Amino acid sequence: MARTLFIASPEPMTGKPMVTVGLASFFDEKGMTVGLLRPIVRDRSTDAMLNIFNDGRFINAPAVGALTYEEYLADPESALESIVNTYRKLAKNVDVVLVSGSDFEGVAGFDEFEFNCRVSANIGAHMAVVLSAIDRTPQDIIDAGRLAVNTARQEYANISGVVITRTPKDQLNDYRHKIEKIPTYVIPEEPLLTAPRVVDIMNKMGAEMISGERFNLTREAESVLVCGMNSTHVLERLRDGQIVIAAADRPELLMTVAAAHAIEGSPNLAGIVLNGGFETPKRVLELIEKLVPDLPIMTVDTGTFETADLASRARGPVTLQTPRKLERAVEIVRNNIAPGAMEAILAAPDVPIVTPLMFQTDLLELAASNRKRIVLPEPDDDRILKAAGTIVRRGVADLILIGDEDDIRERAKELHVNLGETQIVSPTDPELLEKYATEFARLREKKGVTLEQAREKVQDVSYFGTMMVHMGDADGMVSGAAHTTAHTIVPSFQTIKTKPGTSIVSSVFLMLMKDRVHVYGDCAVNLDPTAEELADIAISSAETAKQFGVEPRVAMISYSTGTSGSGPDVDKVREATEIVKQKAPELSVDGPLQFDASVDPTVAAKKLPDSPVAGKATVFIFPDLNTGNTTYKAVQRSSGAVAVGPVLQGLNKPVNDLSRGALVEDIINTVAITAVQAQQQKVDANE
Repeated sequence: MARTLFIASPEPMTGKPMVTVGLASFFDEKGMTVGLLRPIVRDRSTDAMLNIFNDGRFINAPAVGALTYEEYLADPESALESIVNTYRKLAKNVDVVLVSGSDFEGVAGFDEFEFNCRVSANIGAHMAVVLSAIDRTPQDIIDAGRLAVNTARQEYANISGVVITRTPKDQLNDYRHKIEKIPTYVIPEEPLLTAPRVVDIMNKMGAEMISGERFNLTREAESVLVCGMNSTHVLERLRDGQIVIAAADRPELLMTVAAAHAIEGSPNLAGIVLNGGFETPKRVLELIEKLVPDLPIMTVDTGTFETADLASRARGPVTLQTPRKLERAVEIVRNNIAPGAMEAILAAPDVPIVTPLMFQTDLLELAASNRKRIVLPEPDDDRILKAAGTIVRRGVADLILIGDEDDIRERAKELHVNLGETQIVSPTDPELLEKYATEFARLREKKGVTLEQAREKVQDVSYFGTMMVHMGDADGMVSGAAHTTAHTIVPSFQTIKTKPGTSIVSSVFLMLMKDRVHVYGDCAVNLDPTAEELADIAISSAETAKQFGVEPRVAMISYSTGTSGSGPDVDKVREATEIVKQKAPELSVDGPLQFDASVDPTVAAKKLPDSPVAGKATVFIFPDLNTGNTTYKAVQRSSGAVAVGPVLQGLNKPVNDLSRGALVEDIINTVAITAVQAQQQKVDANE
């Protein structure tokens, strides 16, 4: 994936577009392809930043807007997921993604900066916070910066720099203080970059153009002069790029200003506004048109104060139609943000944050990268059909549904679910029924199962689906939405059985914390495992963690840490830890450990300072089902963690159980997990 820098502001009008364009030019100059993402825009077709990038004027790379404000309002709950998916598609095709945060243009009561921080965290970006020094003291900036940094950290955004724009040129060093030890860069005030175009002022005032060339309306108006004085003093105050406001009944002022503009070497004005609604003498206008035929001259009905106020409130963004601004933006950013800062971001390690959305998105992409056949034996449950529709649409897996095809497709149609070409198999299919019954009878022959009994047994959808997996007609199975855990996993024990070298089938929950993923086992299957079984659960759980991108550091949980306690329960955990070290010497494991010592570095430093696991555990093995199940539910409910599972481990082929209260999202995740397990099982089989 591309390196990603998120440029965001906690307020409007900070010069964020200038910073974005300037940074983009740096990466472009290094020969890197640069893409732009705008998470929320007012209008994709008129967004200035999108147009600048897609035009190729500076960066020959794609630029996309994920959502408009209207689309966000229509479905706020899925907005973040939509933005992340758009980002990932872009990031696959470029070296660097610059994300320019939203511009505070549209949603009352919507904390845009907080939302931008959340987006940054969920795409694993480095973030630059942009603040404006206009009307702020250095202490004001420090206070504003601290507030922004704290907000970002609460959302787990990784801030790599603070950029302070529009700083008085004679006070740059006064503002150059680090905020919360974060590198700070100061950019001086540059009137050109915030200056509106003449047309922007004209539109703001509702003025009518009565003379001049229209192409000059795109010129920047760098300042405004109100002529409320005699001609001599007006001449003293004329400047290049100025909009001059004069009463329409003062023809002598109009002539003076026009003459000054016409003389070579004098100030080159941007335009003249005649206010008050008075009629300017025709002869005067004819002379003006001959004297300055190119200079835009406009007329408005408003008084001097209102006209000046409207002109002063006009703003002009950096756009393709402001080439001087673009060039100056690149220059000023490059001159004030050291190249070393950008090099540091390119060289910095990936942001070590894994949010639930990041994990789930990675999971679905991993499953889709090598699609496996997953059988769902409960399509009479609407949740299964709804999940199947999403799985098919996103290409997560190739599904096999068990049941009557006409009934299933009719119900899917009623639910507006598109199953596409999904395979649907009847459990009474004569050929498959005989095939599976014969094999089941062979497997259970020593238990006295006859072929006739086997024919009856495998018509049960759980047994039928399990036999599909056992015989290679499917790569994995997910069930349990409408059946008990025993109904789901007992057929697996009877047919698929355990992996070589594994004495026990167990389970883990993938606990998706706000900024990381933990693995808890066993919380669903084994009531009171022995030390040997607990060791196997630990080794299996570490393997499962690795399958899903979690570096395993295994904590064997007990009510005692190290040698501080004794008793049968602690001794079991201590013995299990030693067995793990013997069977898997490469594994980072320690125990017994209390839960606080396993996760809190401060506690770990006091209780077990030399442990390779204490204070940084990622895999937590509980001594019994009571402890494990209680702990996972307590953490889930008290911290807001997302518990994904139970994920069964130790079987020769993947079968996973659903809670009967599973949500559609839970089913999708479990199918993806099963598919990834099937991928790994295939790899292991080929080694």
